[in-house]
Amino acid sequence: MPNTALPKSHAPEAVLFDLDGTLVDTAPDFVIAVNQLRHSQQLDSLPAASISEHVSNGSIALTQHALNITTEHADFASLRQALLDNYLNCIGQYSALYNGLDELLKRLNNAAIPWGIVTNKPITYAQPLIEKLQLADSCDVLICPDHVAQVKPHPEGLFMAAEKINCNASAIAYIGDHDRDIEAGRAAGMKTIAAAYGYINDKQNIEDWRADGIAKHPQDIHSTLERLFSCTI
Repeated sequence: MPNTALPKSHAPEAVLFDLDGTLVDTAPDFVIAVNQLRHSQQLDSLPAASISEHVSNGSIALTQHALNITTEHADFASLRQALLDNYLNCIGQYSALYNGLDELLKRLNNAAIPWGIVTNKPITYAQPLIEKLQLADSCDVLICPDHVAQVKPHPEGLFMAAEKINCNASAIAYIGDHDRDIEAGRAAGMKTIAAAYGYINDKQNIEDWRADGIAKHPQDIHSTLERLFSCTI
């Protein structure tokens, strides 16, 4: 049977991921951090599911949800920092690559397609996380809020990542589990894939994000990339 695989030139020049809820399931560590914060305030633990859906919204939203307070609370800043300190102490303890993504990263590496991370997670937390998961050596670029003037949904971080790995933005795929990820990817002219398995609450309609593809499961990213780029990876 003849080889029907398309030339590598049709493959994406690079694949970029959001971090929390897209590449790595970080919710288990946040469940620990949030409930430690609640216990410090003499409150009972929250169910893991109610915490997970807020992880992609950042530490402000997590603090609000954890304690049912607003940013106007007199102690909000110190409580938020306590949450972040809790998280740093347990970072990577239970976090893991989503099922099937280890194989995808191996395929990308074998095909000499660089991959990287563009996240709104500060480098103080992102760097030790990827080191703990032994991803740092194979990750070609890591862009955090520390590196840019404007975070997602602004496309600055995506353009910066494309420049650092010397790839054309229009030939890159960006994958994320939040509408701001898809908005940023679209603004950068990249192919976008919405990670429907991520930290998405029931009020969000992922179809409204207008991503080029939707991955219902982590394992779907591989086939979605091949479809969007008409290639075999």
